[in-house]
Amino acid sequence: MKVCVLTLGCKVNKYESDSLLNIFKQKGWDVSDVLEKADAYVINTCAVTSEAEKKSRQMIARCKKFNPDAKIYVCGCAAQNNPNQFLGKAELIKGVAGKNKIALLPSGVQIDDVPNQYQQEEFALQSRTRAYIKVQDGCNNYCSYCIIPYLRGASRSRSLNSILDEVKNLDGGIKEIVLTGINLSDFKIDGKLGLLSLLQALDKFNLRMRLSSLEEVIADEEFIKGLSKLKNFCPHFHLSLQSGSDSVLKRMNRRYTTLQFEKTCSLIRKHFASASISTDVIVGFPDESEDEFNQTVQFINKIQFSFLHIFPYSHREGTVASRQKDLDFCVKKARADELKKINSALHKKFISQNKSGRVLIEEVINGKSYGFTENYIKCEIDAVCNVGDIVNVNITGGNEKLAFANLA
Repeated sequence: MKVCVLTLGCKVNKYESDSLLNIFKQKGWDVSDVLEKADAYVINTCAVTSEAEKKSRQMIARCKKFNPDAKIYVCGCAAQNNPNQFLGKAELIKGVAGKNKIALLPSGVQIDDVPNQYQQEEFALQSRTRAYIKVQDGCNNYCSYCIIPYLRGASRSRSLNSILDEVKNLDGGIKEIVLTGINLSDFKIDGKLGLLSLLQALDKFNLRMRLSSLEEVIADEEFIKGLSKLKNFCPHFHLSLQSGSDSVLKRMNRRYTTLQFEKTCSLIRKHFASASISTDVIVGFPDESEDEFNQTVQFINKIQFSFLHIFPYSHREGTVASRQKDLDFCVKKARADELKKINSALHKKFISQNKSGRVLIEEVINGKSYGFTENYIKCEIDAVCNVGDIVNVNITGGNEKLAFANLA
């Protein structure tokens, strides 16, 4: 029997899918995380935008094309948000809690209450050079545009011992770990913010370490300076900006100003000369004026991010922002297209500023090797390397997508 566990959305979802894959494998199933012919499909859905929910529904039809007789099991944020959209299309509709129970192959609609404490999962199935380690779930921020706190519940942290045990038991082929959570910056140990302490404890494993994302409010001098002393920390900082306009940030219920954000970026570059600083930007937030959008453009160019993730605002029923008037789709698209052009130029410029790096080889295709530097530049290396090796390279050029490199 074969099962495909398919993931939409964030790295937390991916970790939870990999945990489920591990359970199925232990039960004797042939498992896959790519869409192919199977006896059963588990679709781990996303609800961060309306487009993500649409893709979650469409995935059912894509699975049925491979095997019309296969059983479909749907779980995750889209199912939690609106289980009715999957009625009659899936054997099981399950929310965000207790995803591991899907391996029992139940049926019906099961939308359990989100737990108040961190829900321990089976360790994730790891078959790559990079392992995602979930350390936190839920969020207390309640940004005015975001539905996720209502679906995932309050912030809660995984125990330090459990995290260390999982990393200690990783396959020897894993060379890099990525810590992930719904609000990773809110990871706590004994009730106190503990992300730096966690990284210090993990540094002894001699694995490259990354953070999936970071909130500006945690990145003070003590935190950034502490990171700079870690021997295995990779200097890629994904700081979610969302808008470069203070008035929009206030309406979004973001808890910083552009000046505070700028100071954080300066602090990072003080301690990490070659740091990559990437970000998320929402365009077309309700009532975003042309002037407010131009403030965002100016701020992005001022900070000189390494790359941008750009999202047109998505109306999410139940959020504070959903009560405001949505902008016309054409306006949102035009603004997103403008930022995409800026993003291409910024990423190309960032690549040009880097002349060398250490690349973790992830795949080899047609005589060329591919992987990422410590500061998260994707490299195409004109050589055949072993997957899992970390190699020194000289960067010879690049474009808006990747760098071209030779072995040093």
